[in-house]
Amino acid sequence: MQLSQDIPIVLASQSPRRKALLQRIGIDPVIMPASIDEAIDTTDPEAAVKALSRQKAEHVAAQLNAHAVVIAADTVVAAEGQILGKPKDHEEAAEMICMIEGKTHQVYTGVTLMLSDGDGASVTFAEKTDVHVYPMTADEIAAYASTAEPMDKAGGYAIQGAFSAYIRGIDGDYTNVVGLPVGAVWQALKKLVG
Repeated sequence: MQLSQDIPIVLASQSPRRKALLQRIGIDPVIMPASIDEAIDTTDPEAAVKALSRQKAEHVAAQLNAHAVVIAADTVVAAEGQILGKPKDHEEAAEMICMIEGKTHQVYTGVTLMLSDGDGASVTFAEKTDVHVYPMTADEIAAYASTAEPMDKAGGYAIQGAFSAYIRGIDGDYTNVVGLPVGAVWQALKKLVG
């Protein structure tokens, strides 16, 4: 697939999962992570991820001297009325998994697509996916939380990894849970530059 214009795509993230998801739909992005303070100042997960994705896109777009499209994203898990980002350590990963095991939680990814040429053209949106998790024993939680897998994942788990053994099902976009709702990104990209 090709967009009607040949515009470089810059991914404002160092996430290998987001890069791989874009490559699946024919986009090989330039990687330029945004180095911003990712502090969340709201309890609304959708508002949080939209604001953070926009801040990341603005940060990277301001550094570019050429015409490009910046794609920035932020993902959080919402469970029991709390926003769960990436765990600081294995103990926090176990706490997060205790909050989601045997229940349904939400994964929100905010995405901003922004043209870097300063004309202000951009779009920001959020996707929500409900994730249903099987009940887990204390031993299963401890064993999973002690691995490296949960350490750089919102909510302390990777749906595409070993944690898939505990996924009962989802309602919504699977790629959103991985970190980037590529179908929605492609549609927004077509409208922005297609």
